[in-house]
Amino acid sequence: MTDFDAIDALLAGARQEVPLPPAGERRALREGLNLSRTQLARALEVSPSTVAGWESGRDPSGEVREKYAYFLKGARTKLAAAAPAEQPEQTEPEQTEPAEAGTDQPPAHGSGDDGDEDVVALSAPQPCVLCGQPARHQVAGFPQHLDPAHCGTPEHTRTAHQAPPTAPPPAPARRSPRTGGGVKVVPAGRRLKTADDPDLIAAAVSAALDQHGGDVEAATAALVRRAIPDAMALLDQTRKGGRYDIVAHPWLPDVLRKQTSRGPDQIWEARPKWTRAELPPGEYEVTALDVNGAYLSALKTHLPLGQLEHSTGDRHDRRRAGVHLITPPAWEHDAYLPNPIGSRDEPGPLWVTEPTLRLLLRLSGPKYGLCDPPEIHESWTSGATEGLLEKFRVTLKDARDRAIAENDDVTLEYVKAMYSKFVSTMGESNYNRELYRTDWMHLIRSQAFANLWWKAHRAYDEGLMVVRAMGTDELHVIGEWRAVFPEGRGVSEVKVKDVYTVGTPVAAGQDV
Repeated sequence: MTDFDAIDALLAGARQEVPLPPAGERRALREGLNLSRTQLARALEVSPSTVAGWESGRDPSGEVREKYAYFLKGARTKLAAAAPAEQPEQTEPEQTEPAEAGTDQPPAHGSGDDGDEDVVALSAPQPCVLCGQPARHQVAGFPQHLDPAHCGTPEHTRTAHQAPPTAPPPAPARRSPRTGGGVKVVPAGRRLKTADDPDLIAAAVSAALDQHGGDVEAATAALVRRAIPDAMALLDQTRKGGRYDIVAHPWLPDVLRKQTSRGPDQIWEARPKWTRAELPPGEYEVTALDVNGAYLSALKTHLPLGQLEHSTGDRHDRRRAGVHLITPPAWEHDAYLPNPIGSRDEPGPLWVTEPTLRLLLRLSGPKYGLCDPPEIHESWTSGATEGLLEKFRVTLKDARDRAIAENDDVTLEYVKAMYSKFVSTMGESNYNRELYRTDWMHLIRSQAFANLWWKAHRAYDEGLMVVRAMGTDELHVIGEWRAVFPEGRGVSEVKVKDVYTVGTPVAAGQDV
């Protein structure tokens, strides 16, 4: 092969990148079809923040560039075809078959019945979010015109020049009746969510990316700053139609009030800070596991609904929840399992939360028999439910799962800030004046600690050696942990935080 042959082969194998329109036109083409970044990102198998970057000037490469170019070319063709053609003078307008009474004539490219999961036919016209004129369809939860040519055009001007029919129109084909006024119901987690409910999280992320020109870091920082009010707005939305009302500012007993301006109140949350004192002779590989979404999972706990009421006596009512003054039982298993009340050295009674008390009562029962029952002296409780924040929790979990699946770091950080700050500021905090529930804050935190304790017990029960349990999400174990815990980034999964070695090798002939 000559030098020229090599050059010819190089030229033959070279691929010229597909040209793309300017960044501003890319966004205009997408918005012209009333498509969200999330919809386009899903089709291209990228994250919405990646699409935002392309629309702010960054260019994709490789196969995804060809797919993106194909979409932009198709969008340009579709919008050009949808533009109203000028009719010659003295030309009789073409008659069209009237639409079914009460419905809008759907454009060729989409309708509420074409299988598009984001488009819903409305039973009555509503103002378009883009132009304010009546629209008969809803896209991604918002009333919009499906045809860009109709957007901004009053409905009567579109029909004023239509020739009246010369004969009665044929009877429209019978359709199966719609129920619920045209509202489509789609699955959301383990619950049902109507398509009329706006996706506050996706809308906030999209707006932040637009405001910051697709700058992912700036958009993320802005979303994290507004996480507290946005979490409260999401709580309000998810509580609509709920069985119980939330009492946001109840009277609280002194045990739940700070004793000094910067000091703590009297509640013991049972935070674990435990390390196994001794290991068997030998050298071991320890895996530090990180529990995902600890506070998010802990939102599912028994929370008091109203103002706390005082009671005395050693009886526990499982229909109520709150805080309890108890004398904890002795714990004789510290050599291999952490104490359920956490790292506490002082003896005597202490105020604990509902999750801690329920954990102790369960461990003292016949199934486990690990300790004696705690002695309850007095309590501050109210009627309770475990599902008060469940829809709020599932909404955040679903958004988190989607963000992980789509590699959407903006949404992931935003959701994490929402649930973590929601928990940390619902007490006596100047950052969240909408909700003063110090009791809830303690109960949710304690539930996270109790959840970690149960993971430690499961590890021990499955034959692993538990080495350390710290805070809400850190568990160190020795052994084949993947046979016990699923690995991943989901809320029910764990991920590896660190791997290290402890102990010393046993010498040959040394007794073990």
